[in-house]
Amino acid sequence: MYFSNSLLQWYLQNRRDLPWRNTVNPYHIWLSEIMLQQTRVAQGMPYFIRFTEVFPTIFDLAKTDEEQVLKLWQGLGYYSRARNMHKTAQIIAFELNGNFPNNYEDLLKLKGIGEYTAAAIASFAFKQVVPVVDGNVFRVLSRYFNIQSDISSSSAKKEFSALANELIPNDQPDLFNQAIMDFGALQCVPKNPNCEICIFNSSCAALQKKKVDQLPIKTKKTKVTNRFFNYLIFLDTENNTIINKRTQKGIWHNLYEFPVIETEKETDFETISTLVHSRYKELVVTDISIYNKEQIIHKLSHQNLHINFYKITLSSIINDGIGLDILRTFPFPIVIFNFIEKYSI
Repeated sequence: MYFSNSLLQWYLQNRRDLPWRNTVNPYHIWLSEIMLQQTRVAQGMPYFIRFTEVFPTIFDLAKTDEEQVLKLWQGLGYYSRARNMHKTAQIIAFELNGNFPNNYEDLLKLKGIGEYTAAAIASFAFKQVVPVVDGNVFRVLSRYFNIQSDISSSSAKKEFSALANELIPNDQPDLFNQAIMDFGALQCVPKNPNCEICIFNSSCAALQKKKVDQLPIKTKKTKVTNRFFNYLIFLDTENNTIINKRTQKGIWHNLYEFPVIETEKETDFETISTLVHSRYKELVVTDISIYNKEQIIHKLSHQNLHINFYKITLSSIINDGIGLDILRTFPFPIVIFNFIEKYSI
């Protein structure tokens, strides 16, 4: 078929040289696919290199503790990926003797592996003829074939998967999947693609109908909530502080943070000061000040976090306090770790 053959030709000339592309090792392919979920290649690359250096095999990853995994993952975001990755590594290492399932259906049964990731591993590592369907694929196919379906609808995934299944060549499923992903990432980009140099500029239906900037269609929008975090950095006379593991479900599960007062709206200094004195009566507070003059806005996919950091000086000793000299060894959300680095806590 013209589309598939042209796409493969383009890929062989323009493919990105990525370390997980130069192997059929399912462990490396799996690592890269988990890391690149909701993450740009440039951001994920250093993490992939670091993980494969620290954990050369899936047994090495399985044997380590979750905190070390989260520490190495620090800054990559969507930390549930790291937790699920660690659990899946233990299943493959200890229950499957280190052998990855070699087909799409069995890969789907593993924690943290959805339809797209299962298809990628199955085709890249085992040459199974199963198409990948992600944002890049939605964009390329919707434009080339002028598909008006709303990609946020449940039926669209089936429609695009069926079309991709018709296009994928039986003898090169791995190259086709890599090609269409790279084409969407490099050429058929979301905004202002350079259609003049596109190999499909004479056959792309959206270009002919002047609809490139209108496709793909996505009507469902993510609702973003605002949360207000006031972190308390207690410092005692021996340079110890307090950190807690965030055990509740939700953002930053099993990461560490300073004690926090979460409020429903922006709160002034006097209110926080009063809350500190009332909630921490066992500690002898001598001074309270704020580190950041401007509130920090940390944006997540579904939440905007409004963050302030307060310095709480004590004249007493914190029982079971954490020394500032070992603070950086714990896995923190990146916004807190950046604060620690900036203010040399």
